[in-house]
Amino acid sequence: MFENLTNSITRAIQNLRGHGKITEINVASTVKEIRQALIQADVNYKIAKQITDEIKAQVLGKNVLTSVSPGQLFTKVVSDELAKIMGSEKASINLAGHPAIILMAGLQGSGKTTFSAKLANYLKNQHKNVLLVACDVYRPAATEQLQILAQQMGIEVFAKAGSTNVLQIAQEAIEHAKQTNKQVVIIDTAGRQTVDIAMMQEIKSLQNFIQPSETLFVVDAMTGQDAVTTAQAFHEQLNLDGIVLTKLDGDTRGGAALSIRAVVDRPIKFIGTGEKVTDLDIFYPDRMAQRILGMGDVISLVERAEQVYDEQQARKLSQKLRKNQFDFNDFLEQIQQIKKMGNLQELVAMVPGMGSSADNMARAGETNFKAFETIIYSMTPQERAHPHLVNVSRRMRIAAGSGTSTQEVNRVIKHFEGMSQLMKQAQKGGMQQMMKLIQGRNSR
Repeated sequence: MFENLTNSITRAIQNLRGHGKITEINVASTVKEIRQALIQADVNYKIAKQITDEIKAQVLGKNVLTSVSPGQLFTKVVSDELAKIMGSEKASINLAGHPAIILMAGLQGSGKTTFSAKLANYLKNQHKNVLLVACDVYRPAATEQLQILAQQMGIEVFAKAGSTNVLQIAQEAIEHAKQTNKQVVIIDTAGRQTVDIAMMQEIKSLQNFIQPSETLFVVDAMTGQDAVTTAQAFHEQLNLDGIVLTKLDGDTRGGAALSIRAVVDRPIKFIGTGEKVTDLDIFYPDRMAQRILGMGDVISLVERAEQVYDEQQARKLSQKLRKNQFDFNDFLEQIQQIKKMGNLQELVAMVPGMGSSADNMARAGETNFKAFETIIYSMTPQERAHPHLVNVSRRMRIAAGSGTSTQEVNRVIKHFEGMSQLMKQAQKGGMQQMMKLIQGRNSR
C-alpha cells in the first residue's frame, strides 16, 4: 500500500539533507517533486496543488531550530498536511436509534457485502447485538455470501428468498430487529457496474424509507480517481455520512485515500485491508500520513496485538518463561498469534522505517512462518515440549519428515532460541514499557 508514493516522497525530502538551511530554491524543488509524486499516485491535480502550496507556505513561514534539520522539518510539515487533507481526526460511526440502522451503498465489486460482514464483526466485538440484512437482490449468490460470512461470526442474517422488494425486506428486517432486541441493523444493498438512474432511485427510496443513522459509501481504493468521482455522484443523491475504502492491501497508488475527503467533504471512517472478517481498521488520518511517509504506525500495531491478546495465555506464558520452560508449542502459538493480527505486509509497514521494505520482508516472513510450522509439526509431542531433546539425529529425522534440510531445522531452532531470549528480556522490562504505551493510549 502506497509503496511508490512513499518512496517518491521520501526521496524528495532526502534531497534536503545536504542543505544546511531551508531556502525558497530548495523548497520549490522539493515541493515540485512531491507534487509530481502525488499526481503519479492518482491524486486529483487540484488537491495535489493545494497540498503542496500549503506545504511550501508552512515550511517557508517557520523559524527553523538549530536542533532540527531541514529534512526533519519538511517531514513534519508534509505529515501534518497529508493528515489535514484526509480529515485530521478519526470520525466515529453514529449508532443513534433503537435500533441504529446503517445503510451500505456502492458499486458492484467494491467489497460492500464483505465490508458489511466486517462491520458486523467489529460491532459485535464492541458488544453490540447486530442484524445483517440482505437487500442485494440482483447479484447472484450475494445473499449466500453474506450468510456464509455471518455464520463464521455467529451473526444473524435477515433475508427473503425470491423477493426483490427491498423496501419490504428492510421494513420486515427492522421489525424483526426490534422484536429480537438487536441494537444495530446493517443493510447490504445492490450495486451496479456503473452509476445509473435506476440504481440511484432504488437506494434513495430505501434511504428515505428507513431513515438510517448512517449511510456509508463503500469504494474500491484501487480504482483511484474513479473512486472519487463515483463517491461524489452518490453523495449528491444520498448525502453520505462517511466513506469506506476497501482493498487497501492491493496494488493501490493511494490517490483515492488522499483525494476523496477533500473532494466529497465526507470523512473516511473505515479501511479494509484484506479478505478476512477481521481485516478492518478505523481510519486515522494522522497515522495514515505517517505510514505514507514511511514513519510507521506503532499505535495501530499495538491495537492489533491487543485484539489477539489473551490474558490467561499471557499469564501462562509468563510463568513458563520464569521457569525457563518456553517450548516449541509456545513458539508455534506466537507465530499463529502474529498471523491472526492480519496481513503481514501491512504489519511490517507499521514498524517505523520499514515502509519501503515491507513487501520483501513480508514475503520472507510468510515463507519462514510456513517453514517453521511445517518443521515444528514434524516433531513429536515430546520434542515440542522438551526442546533440549532435539539432538543431531532427531534433527535429521525432522528434516526428512518435513521435506526440508537439517540446515532449515537448525535455522528454526536458532529462531526459537532467539525468541526465547527476547521473551525473557520482555519479562524484565520490555513488557512493562509496552504496557505503559498501551495504558497511556487508553487514558487519552
